Amino acid sequence: MVDRLSSLDVSFLYMETRTTAMHVGGVTVFQPPATGFDYDRLVELIAQRIALVPRYRQRVRFVPGRIANPVWVDDEDFDVTYHVRRSALPRPGTDAQLRELVGRLMSRQLDRSRPLWEIYLVEGLEGGRVGIITKTHHALVDGVSAVDIGTVLLDVTPEPRDVGPDDWKPRRSPGALGLVGAAVSDLVKTPTHAVEAARSAVVDVRATADKAASLAGGLLAGARVIARPAPDSPLNVRIGSQRRFGMARTELDAYKRVRKVHGGTINDVVLATVAGALRTWLLTRGEAVNPTTVVRAMVPVSVRADVQKGELGNRVSSYFVDLPVGEGNPLMRLHQVSFAMRGHKESGQAVGADALVQLSGFAPPTIHALGARVASGFTRRLFNLVVSNVPGPQFPLYAAGARMLEMYPVVPLALGQAVSVGLTSYDGGVYYGLNADRDAMPDVDVLAACLEESLAELVGTVA
Repeated sequence: MVDRLSSLDVSFLYMETRTTAMHVGGVTVFQPPATGFDYDRLVELIAQRIALVPRYRQRVRFVPGRIANPVWVDDEDFDVTYHVRRSALPRPGTDAQLRELVGRLMSRQLDRSRPLWEIYLVEGLEGGRVGIITKTHHALVDGVSAVDIGTVLLDVTPEPRDVGPDDWKPRRSPGALGLVGAAVSDLVKTPTHAVEAARSAVVDVRATADKAASLAGGLLAGARVIARPAPDSPLNVRIGSQRRFGMARTELDAYKRVRKVHGGTINDVVLATVAGALRTWLLTRGEAVNPTTVVRAMVPVSVRADVQKGELGNRVSSYFVDLPVGEGNPLMRLHQVSFAMRGHKESGQAVGADALVQLSGFAPPTIHALGARVASGFTRRLFNLVVSNVPGPQFPLYAAGARMLEMYPVVPLALGQAVSVGLTSYDGGVYYGLNADRDAMPDVDVLAACLEESLAELVGTVA
């Protein structure tokens, strides 16, 4: 029996264009143990753990004639050293050099003839640190548990856990006749798949709008959003294939202090911080900012369940929020964001937002990947950017004894989006990753600095 890609997963392959690569990524920084941490140790660790994510040794095979969705097949020539790569920064190994490397690596699409992932060990960071950069195609990510290879590498103690022996042997890939025969058999058993396969084979992602009728109930709750297009913004431009990457480090305690005094949620404080940063950034560009200026964010609100127990399930709600970038008072920005978020939750508009997410190809369990799973035809009409906030564990994690110090998500860009904002809290810190179009956002580092300044403004209101 073949393992066929779902219509959702294959849509990520069809959605991919020269300018919109469909891989999600991450940047982590580690402090090696006294015994060291090098390329050979990383390869050894991945070889030991890869059995926990079987899909990472499989590649995509398309069915002749596209009469059915593609299938996953074992890569009979799987070579872990092809996927695990090494790079080194020239002295002095600054964060700016790391950001430049991340932007260049994220600009390259993954090789579709092999399993759709890559990991880079980055040596030569200041202070003896090392970095690990991951890239994983959306089609590969497990839509049920959101497990990826970066997750299974980590342990809660410096001593790596034992994962048992790996007795994997690749199954022989079926030939063209076998693929066609299996496809015909599947279509006879489930003829509705024929419609989906034909649609996927001949149309691009814009055709997902045809699914609107089946989602009418959910969309009614989001009708007001559709009726009010997102405002014009320099955040929405024609983008190219090259990327820049920005990073901002903040302390979780700062958000907690603001929330304790002014109420709301940590996510409200995050959104108010982003609103203030966007305001300052727009002003540095000489853009017109008046009291009514807003930037509409799509906010996938995700909460990992029982992270202390190591469970990887999660709950997701998605909202459209007009960030009050025209408001000069940081406390008023926070109150306006909190009011808007409460209104979404109380009115049930999240149902409408989730329906739009489904319509445009999102899969909520894939946490930070939510931001990229929007059909290009909707992007500029409904929102200006994505702000994806994922709470992480508040205790240290390790990879082969190396302590993870920082973790920055890389949320892919959809067509017409100049920048995406991903952030993850971890071990007392909150780390922002800004994935940006290289030409549209030469000042992405300015926006990153504005995030730190905006949070400081909010903290100043509780002093």
